[in-house]
Amino acid sequence: MLQQSLLLTDLYELSMLEAYAAHGMAETAVFELFVRKLPATRGFLMAAGLEQATQFLESMRFTPDELAWLRTSGMFSPVFLDGLADFRFTGDVDAMPEGTVFFAGEPVLRVTAPLPQAQLAESRLINLMHFQTIVASKAARMVLAAPGKQLVDFGLRRAHGAEAGLLAARASYLAGFAGTATLLANRDFGIPAVGTMAHAFVQAHDDEATAFERFARVRPQALTLLIDTYDTERGAAIVARLAPRLAADGITIGAVRLDSGDLGAHARAVRGILDAAGLPAIRIFASGGLDEQQLLTLCRNGAPIDGFGIGTSLTTISDAPALDCAYKLQEYAGRPRRKRSEGKATWPGRKQVYRRYTQDGRIAGDTIALIDEPVDGEPLLRPAMRNGRRVDGLPTLAEARTHAAAALAQLPEALRRLEPGVVPVAISHAIRQLTTAMDRAMAPDDGP
Repeated sequence: MLQQSLLLTDLYELSMLEAYAAHGMAETAVFELFVRKLPATRGFLMAAGLEQATQFLESMRFTPDELAWLRTSGMFSPVFLDGLADFRFTGDVDAMPEGTVFFAGEPVLRVTAPLPQAQLAESRLINLMHFQTIVASKAARMVLAAPGKQLVDFGLRRAHGAEAGLLAARASYLAGFAGTATLLANRDFGIPAVGTMAHAFVQAHDDEATAFERFARVRPQALTLLIDTYDTERGAAIVARLAPRLAADGITIGAVRLDSGDLGAHARAVRGILDAAGLPAIRIFASGGLDEQQLLTLCRNGAPIDGFGIGTSLTTISDAPALDCAYKLQEYAGRPRRKRSEGKATWPGRKQVYRRYTQDGRIAGDTIALIDEPVDGEPLLRPAMRNGRRVDGLPTLAEARTHAAAALAQLPEALRRLEPGVVPVAISHAIRQLTTAMDRAMAPDDGP
C-alpha cells in the first residue's frame, strides 16, 4: 500500500545529487529532523512514523523502470543516472521511539550517512514522519480529553488520499485509539476493526425495526445499531422492544450509535429508555464531526456515552494541519554546519535530547546537547538503523502504543488537561559555545 518509489521526491533532491556526484561530495553527513515551533493549539507533540521511515530507507533503490524513465526525461546526464543503478542507503538512524512526547526544536530523528544518501531521503522522510506525527499528536489530545472511553478512527473517507487514511489509522491507534473502521489497517497493522451500519441500510428498508433485525441476524457479533436515521429516541424504543426477541436467539445488542443532534441530550434520553427496559448493558456510541474540545465538554458534563467515532478532525487535523517541520544538515565531512537564515537558524552539530523528571514521574524539562556532552537525564534518541539495516528489537506497534500511554501519563497536569502549559527545553552550554565560535569564524572580514 505504501509508495516506495524514489521518484516520489522533489526534483531538487536529484538535482543536488547530480551536483554532488560531479564534485565527488560523498563524505559523511548528519541531518536532523525537528519541528521549529509548536502550533498555537498544541502543548506537545507525539513522535510517529518511524517504522515506515526505516522501511523506506532500508528499501531505497531505483528500479530499472524508474531509471529508464529518468533517461527519457532528459533532465539528467547519462553518466549520473548510470551511477544510480547501485544506489542504496548504508547509513545510521537514531530516533525517538514512536509514542515519545516531544517539544519544539528537539531532533526527533538523526540520519548519519554519505551525503547523497542522506540528502535523497529528505522529502519522503519528512512526508512519512510529519503526517503520522500530526495525527498521533491530535489523537493523543482526544485520548486525554475522553479518558476511559473507546475511541475509534472513522476518518478514511475524509482523509487526503488513501495512504493518508491508512497511516492515520495507524497513528491514532499508536496514540491510544481502540480501533479503526479502515479494514486494510486491520490486515496490514493488526489494528482492531470496528464497524456499525450506515443510514443507507436503514433507509433501504420500509421500517427501522425490520432493518435492525435483519442486520442483527446477519451480523450478530459486536452488534451496534444506528438509531438516529429518523428519530433518535424512537429508534432507542425500537431497540428496547427488539432486544428480548434477539436475546432469545442468542443475539446480544452490544451498542447503539448516535450520529447527529445534541449528542449529550440524546445520550441521556436513550440511556433512560434502555435502562427502563432493563438493558443497562447496551452501550452508547457517538459520532458526528467530533473533536477533542467536544469530547472534553461531553465527558466533563457526564454524558452517558461509552465511546466515540472520530473522523474529519482526526485525519485532516483540521485545527493544526501542518507542522513547521525541517530536516537540516548539522555536520558534513567531520565539521559542524549551521544555517543562519533569518527566523530559521539552526543549532550546529550532532545532538541528543535528555529528559528530566519530577519526583512524581512527570516531565520536568528537556536539554538539547551535543552527543558527546555529559548531561543529566534520559537520552531520548535511540539506535534505529545501523549500516543501512534496521536494528534488532525495534518496538512493535503494540509496544509503541504502550510507550505512548506511559508518555501521556508523564505529561505535566496542565498539558494532560489540554490547558496552556510549557515544558522548558534548554540548549546546552556546549551548543551555544559552538554556535558562537562558528558565527565568529563566518563573520565577514571588512579589512582596514
